[in-house]
This record gives sequence, structure tokens and C-alpha cells, in this order.
Amino acid sequence: MSARFSVVVPVFNEEAVISECYKRLKAVMEETHDEYEIIFVNDGSRDSTKKLIDELCKKDKCVKLIDFSRNFGHQTAITAGMDNSLGQAVVIIDADLQDPPEVIPQMIEKWKEGFDVVYGKRAKRKGESFFKLITAKAFYRVLKSLTSFDIPVDTGDFRLIDRKVCDVMSSLTEKNRYVRGLVSWAGFRQTAVEYVRQERFAGETKYPLKKMLKFALDGITTFSYKPLKLASILGFLLSGFSFLYLLVVIFLKLFTDATVLGWASAMSVILFFNGVILIMLGIMGEYIGRIYEETKNRPLYVIREKKGFDESK
Repeated sequence: MSARFSVVVPVFNEEAVISECYKRLKAVMEETHDEYEIIFVNDGSRDSTKKLIDELCKKDKCVKLIDFSRNFGHQTAITAGMDNSLGQAVVIIDADLQDPPEVIPQMIEKWKEGFDVVYGKRAKRKGESFFKLITAKAFYRVLKSLTSFDIPVDTGDFRLIDRKVCDVMSSLTEKNRYVRGLVSWAGFRQTAVEYVRQERFAGETKYPLKKMLKFALDGITTFSYKPLKLASILGFLLSGFSFLYLLVVIFLKLFTDATVLGWASAMSVILFFNGVILIMLGIMGEYIGRIYEETKNRPLYVIREKKGFDESK
């Protein structure tokens, strides 16, 4: 019998939380009194994460493992879990327990009411720095303003999606994945369940500043070409200001005795323009780089091993 619910859990060096994560997910899913599966996707962990999941697979037939050949990234791990899930509804949740599994029954209730996507909306975020809170808030609102469809603010990947939405996601082939954006792009009936995001149960965050910046860049460049339009707008504006400045210089030269000091002002203008040009070239380079990634047509991920799955699948 196919599972009614699939829980996808991407993991990377999460040995400190695996046991507690499994324990709480198991307790929540047992309360549904429905068939379910818990799919751990090991994204190239270098600690004992895989060993711990292997043991869980041996003692619990509801636990399954997808083991990547190397680290392919959090969003790719989520994608692999969805691709291999069997549930009529798929829940995506991180292993760090910042998103409490106890919210899942509320999501299931909304799904039973007819919603195809139920996403967790963070009413409050505990244990996070002021810098992370303010930058995250700014990013979600900037992204929302840049896209032509609605991406809910203050949400993460913690959500429940219906099987038909999951099938749509599996048909999308882009390499730079931004799952929450793709789910919003797909449409269907969507609603939110508010919750308080907790502090990480144990271990260290897997999203340092460098990864957060890349994640933000992926979100913007995947769903908006407005940054490219910025190059044209800035070009016209700067050309206009330059022309006006040239008229001022000519007027001062012909009709006044004012001395036009050249070197300092010229260097300032040149450096400013060069800076703007390099920024625009960088933005264009990001888009070109993503085009290059797509044209290579490599698989999104490589699986080294699968456990708990039907071998005939």
C-alpha cells in the first residue's frame, strides 16, 4: 500500500539531531493513523549521520534513506526526496527542529480542507541574530517586489504539498533550485499555518553568510529578470546626468571666469562610472552563468545508495 504521507528531511552533518528528529516525527505521524514514510536525504554528510539513519532503516520500515554521492545542496536534497516520495501529500521539514514537527497535523487539516499547498509562516523566530532577522525580512520583501507572482514573505521550505504539486515540481528541470519559489510559481490553492520558529535543537547552522548570499542570489535570478533591466535604466540616467554636466562645463567655460578644476572631479566621475559598469557586468554574468549551467544538461543529483525503497520502483 502506498503511503498517504511522505516526510522529506534533507540532512547534512546532523548527527547531533537525527535521533530526536526521528523520535518527534515518528510520534507526530503515528497520530495521523495513516500510512506514512520518512525519507532522509543524506546530502554528503561527513559525520555519522548516514550510519545513524542506516540503523533507523533497519528497525523501522517507515524510514527510508537516499544517500548522495557528494554534497549537492539543500534545495537539491529536497528535490530528490520529492522525486522519490510516494505520498498523496509531501511534507518538507529540516532536521534541526527549528520548524517543529508538531505543526504538521495543522497542515494536514488544511490539506484535508482542500488546499494543495500549506506553508509554515514564521510568526516569531527564536535564537537568531538581529542581523539575520533583518536581512531575511528585507530579502523576502525585495524578492516579492521583483517577481510577477506572489511568493509569501517570512516563510521557509517547511510546508505540505499535494501530490499533483509534487509532480509539477518533478517536471521542472532547472539546476539552480529555489524550491519555495517554484512551489509559489506552480500556483494551486495555497494557505499558511503560523508557528513560532524555535532555536536549533543541537549542532551548527548549515547556512552561514556565504550560503545565505548564494541562496538569495539564486532566488532573485531564478524568478526575476528585473536586475537586467536595471542596467538599461541606470545607463539612461547616468548618460542624462553626464550630458547635463557637460552642458554645465561648457557654460562655465564660455560665459564665466570660473575655473573648471579637472583632475579630481574627472577621476571621481570615471571611477563611479566604472564601478557601475562592473556591477552591471557582474549581474549579467550571474544570468549567463546560470544559462551555462542549464545547457550542460547534467543530472541534478547522483544517488550512491537507497534504502527502504521498493527495489522494483
